[in-house]
Amino acid sequence: MESVLSINRISKQYGKIQAVKELSLEVTKGQIFGILGPNGSGKTTTLSIILDLIKDDGGDYQWFGEPPTKESRKRIGSVIESPNFFPYLNAEMNLQIVADIKDLGYEDIDRVLRLTGLEERKKSKFRTYSFGMKQRLAIASALLGNPEVLILDEPTNGLDPQGIAHIRNLILTVASNGTTIIMASHLLDEVQKICTHVAVLSKGKKLFDGKVSEVLSISDSFDFDSVEREELIRVIRTHPSFQSLDSSKETIQVYFNKEVNPGEINAFFFANGVTLTHLSERKRSLEQHFLELLQNNQ
Repeated sequence: MESVLSINRISKQYGKIQAVKELSLEVTKGQIFGILGPNGSGKTTTLSIILDLIKDDGGDYQWFGEPPTKESRKRIGSVIESPNFFPYLNAEMNLQIVADIKDLGYEDIDRVLRLTGLEERKKSKFRTYSFGMKQRLAIASALLGNPEVLILDEPTNGLDPQGIAHIRNLILTVASNGTTIIMASHLLDEVQKICTHVAVLSKGKKLFDGKVSEVLSISDSFDFDSVEREELIRVIRTHPSFQSLDSSKETIQVYFNKEVNPGEINAFFFANGVTLTHLSERKRSLEQHFLELLQNNQ
């Protein structure tokens, strides 16, 4: 896969606070890469470093396989701070100013307004926009010039459910056109719904990175039942990956310390003379995995 961003052991410290500690990440073309963590975990600092807004204390990073340059920066669009435009100007005029700053023509303005669902309000003054519309205009400004990478810092923070849905659909639409997305968020549900890959940060350190689908494919537990419940419990305790069980419910919930295949576990019971009347697999949510990582890092 073609590398878009490669971060190698970057660090940043503010006085006694270690904002980022020897962080390494790899983002490849076409990914929607989520940087997930609680407030103060180093997400915004990391994005500010790779956008050359602040200087790191150590390590290095590359864009598109090369050290960062002014030319590579032109291939990246970003929204880091809160939407900030001239309140007395309309959306179209504000985007014209952004285009001038980026040394671009105005021919792309209608496309980004249409893409962000603001075309019908392009003549409305910025001060009349809702917070969600202001956020979409900020993304529209970042998309001017059709960048290869879009970086978003907490894009749905502070939005109502409808605004969150608008931003989520917008991100997925932009990504479907081939743009690589890197977004920081503390909202697990949004990362799970939007991102293809995720890195979990806590206190500036990376706890995990990988495909979201791999996290969601991990079994949290299985529910079993059998006419011979006592025999079922006896047999399951002999399984080499058995961890614990809860027999207080209608079915017996069993936890394993390794990934277990449903077909394999069914065959295990059958080979030991137990016929199952119920077998269901409980998938681990990103939230469960996230909380486990944070707990283990305390």
